[in-house]
Amino acid sequence: MSMSDAVKHKKLVFSGMQPTNTLHLGNYLGALKNWVKIQDEMPCIYCVVDMHAITAVGYGKPEELTRSIREVAAAYIAAGVDYTKHPIFNQSRVPAHAELAWIFNCVARMGWADRMTQFKDKAGKHKERVSVGLYTYPMLMAADILVYKATHVPVGEDQKQHLELARDIAQKFNTDYNAPDFFPLPEPVIVEAGTRVMSLRDGAKKMSKSDESDMSRINLTDGADTIAQKIRKAKTDPNPLPDSEKGLEGRPEAENLINIFAALSDRPRSDVIGEYAGKQFSEFKTALADLAVAKLTPIAGEMRRLLADSTEIDRILKDGAERVSAIAEPVIRETKKLVGFLG
Repeated sequence: MSMSDAVKHKKLVFSGMQPTNTLHLGNYLGALKNWVKIQDEMPCIYCVVDMHAITAVGYGKPEELTRSIREVAAAYIAAGVDYTKHPIFNQSRVPAHAELAWIFNCVARMGWADRMTQFKDKAGKHKERVSVGLYTYPMLMAADILVYKATHVPVGEDQKQHLELARDIAQKFNTDYNAPDFFPLPEPVIVEAGTRVMSLRDGAKKMSKSDESDMSRINLTDGADTIAQKIRKAKTDPNPLPDSEKGLEGRPEAENLINIFAALSDRPRSDVIGEYAGKQFSEFKTALADLAVAKLTPIAGEMRRLLADSTEIDRILKDGAERVSAIAEPVIRETKKLVGFLG
């Protein structure tokens, strides 16, 4: 970030998750756990990105979407996000996101959008059948961030390209409308190493909400018995645990379970390897199951409490939307003025 940019824009984090299916251990270790740490370092805005959720093919399930919005918000709160200091809200409550996304659709170039690999991955061979919203998803993501002039965005590998595009859009808008530094060029907040969580059934695949097998993931709503059973049945290889990090090469399932243990216990991976070197997976899995149950069941319990009566979650989301609207409305008003819109 340039010196003038840094002076003009105060540090602010924006991040969000889609309310599609149940959140799992990968979402917790890869994002939520880090959000809780970041909130002590700078102001944050945490969004449930429900407008992104409806880009999925055949999503027309309104009751499911409503339930998922509340469930994701409950996960944020249960994981430790302090909503009294850092607003939590759902995206569709703040019209400025959609307004800025349209302006950004007109700033971004087709060639830029065509280079987005995530669209190609999700569209597959049937590009003509997917929603236009899936194609313009990165422009809405840019609007999500820049409508608050956020300077930092926690991103995983799959969203890095979209953040680069957001920077390009901000730069082009600032240049096209002769408004140097109007929008910041948001910086990535790289999540801690070792938090990429893989499927419990296949160490080569990311743990995913969309995987058909529920045994492939630990859901944040799973109870103690279910968590323990999933870890006991997690795929491993026949060899004992290695005595060095080099010994994990070519052993993706072993690496995944050690990474999970290290992340849940806030210990370096080398420490975990040192403690369990040469031991059988049965012993290691017992320890991992105990650790996962201790760390995750309080989150599941708090989520169940919040979801039992949606009044509290709905109030928190409404309050969050009002607080962030106070930030977004002056930005969208000034943006429209720069573009030349009347009113």
